[in-house]
Amino acid sequence: MEERLQKILAAAGIASRREAEKIITAGRVKVNGKVVKELGSKFEASSCRITVDGNPIKAEAKVYLLFYKPRGVVTTMSDPQNRRTVADYVQELPERVFPVGRLDYNTEGLLLLTNDGELAQKLMHPSHEVNKTYLVKVPGIVPQEKLDLLRIGVKLEDGMTAPATVNLRSYDHERNCTLFDITIHEGRNRQVRRMCDFIGFPVRDLKRIKMGSLTLNGLSRGKCRPLTEGELRELKKAAKII
Repeated sequence: MEERLQKILAAAGIASRREAEKIITAGRVKVNGKVVKELGSKFEASSCRITVDGNPIKAEAKVYLLFYKPRGVVTTMSDPQNRRTVADYVQELPERVFPVGRLDYNTEGLLLLTNDGELAQKLMHPSHEVNKTYLVKVPGIVPQEKLDLLRIGVKLEDGMTAPATVNLRSYDHERNCTLFDITIHEGRNRQVRRMCDFIGFPVRDLKRIKMGSLTLNGLSRGKCRPLTEGELRELKKAAKII
């Protein structure tokens, strides 16, 4: 069956479908020896020789990993500044995996790694509304009316945010800080940090603690584990694959 070239690359674990599109338009992909830059091009993977940067692609077993990203790690597979990346933690894997979405350099917590490009694309699409929960610590005592603004939605430079679920965990009057968790389904860049900036309480510490039904329970920083069959089934259900 013929499929779009970017889907074939994603299915082979080369990159997410969005990143595969960039690889194609950059002229890095050849089909039967000819460079293909058209994103709408369709081929039958089993009957074509497809290469990326001269290396033939091959089907890989699908891998789904839950990773606890530490602070000070870049959510990419390489970094021109030679900072520590997610790739440093999965070097022993025979398959090539990539992160689903991003956590910024100073944010720690739950990150999904996979070579399933279709699942990655659907999980990142805002229409599927996969919830992501973050534990937030900010300096100062945040009044409830400020937290209510997050619950209603705030106006950022890229538009209004969707209503968020916010649960106050504690006020630490001695250390003058507030701890709360916030659940959103959008995937804007640095969204939680920008939302907190908007209400006047910049983030001190930020950790993603949940994505869909996945949690960090039992996982230590810098470690990863495969998803269980039940976890994968729930994730695919959230992405509307099954």
